Amino acid sequence: MNAGILAVHFREKNEQGEMCGGPMYYISRGLGSNPISKVLAAMFAVFTIVAALIGIGCMIQSNTIADALHATFELDRRITAVALMVVTGAVLLGGIKSIGKVVAVFVPTMVVAYVGAALVVLGLNASEVPAAFALIFREAFQPTAATGGFVGSAVMLAVQMGVSRGLFSNESGLGSAPIAAAAASASHPAQQALISMTQTFIDTIVICTITALVLIVTGAWNSGETGARLTTMAFQSGFSGGNVVVTIALLLFAWSTMLGWSYYGEKALEYLFGSGPTMVFRVVFVILIGVGAIAEADLVWTIGDISNALMAFPNLIALLLLSPLVVKLTNEYFADK
Repeated sequence: MNAGILAVHFREKNEQGEMCGGPMYYISRGLGSNPISKVLAAMFAVFTIVAALIGIGCMIQSNTIADALHATFELDRRITAVALMVVTGAVLLGGIKSIGKVVAVFVPTMVVAYVGAALVVLGLNASEVPAAFALIFREAFQPTAATGGFVGSAVMLAVQMGVSRGLFSNESGLGSAPIAAAAASASHPAQQALISMTQTFIDTIVICTITALVLIVTGAWNSGETGARLTTMAFQSGFSGGNVVVTIALLLFAWSTMLGWSYYGEKALEYLFGSGPTMVFRVVFVILIGVGAIAEADLVWTIGDISNALMAFPNLIALLLLSPLVVKLTNEYFADK
């Protein structure tokens, strides 16, 4: 919520008349005109470009799609790489309006399909759901050393993995979502912030919770698989064709995320150098989609974790220092109501 308020409050219009905002703007303007704020804003912009190109935005998403399609349909990763490059390149050439239209269609569809499939699995295993909740709460305080994704887990490792994957899931604290929030037509900064809060709730409380329950009630969590393969295995064991449904949903999740991050990266680049290098960025982005699809998953995820941490650092500093302004704007909004 804090970042959404600040993004709208400090946003600016670019040469094309479009609204631009995000951490680089509220860091440089909100923290005052001084060398430290300028450096922090530039750092965030650079780290956002890195994350968009070789981290969470591009390579990780194409790697996830390729992995899921290979696991479900045995589709060659090279074919997936070429297809993603062609389709994504066509959309990016249409600009932000094209990106918005595509995402507006796919996001509701993928959420409904994924949640529906998960509820079917949970319905078929309803008797196991209470035990699954009990396992989650019990192991949250007593990390297990079982097989699968929990091999060798200790409290420190559990926290590290939980935070890093949580950031990949809802992007809380990264500062990516405020870049999109700044382009919204909200009448007051707090209004957009309230809307932005729903993203974290739906993603973390709804999507992540039902996914965890599906992994546990089907027994897939203890299989030794990870990532997209783990999820598709769980849904496949849940009901016939479940792996197909979840693979398509994962494809839409990852692809829409990819399109969104291309926008974040462009806006960060625009903050640093203007709109001139936009087309070069898009070309590089499309090329790296292909690289990510065929790269080793461990390497891609390691790069993603590092880029996330680098992005969050300057943003969290700004959110802390600007929290009094957030309180002021929030109080003003609710006082008017």
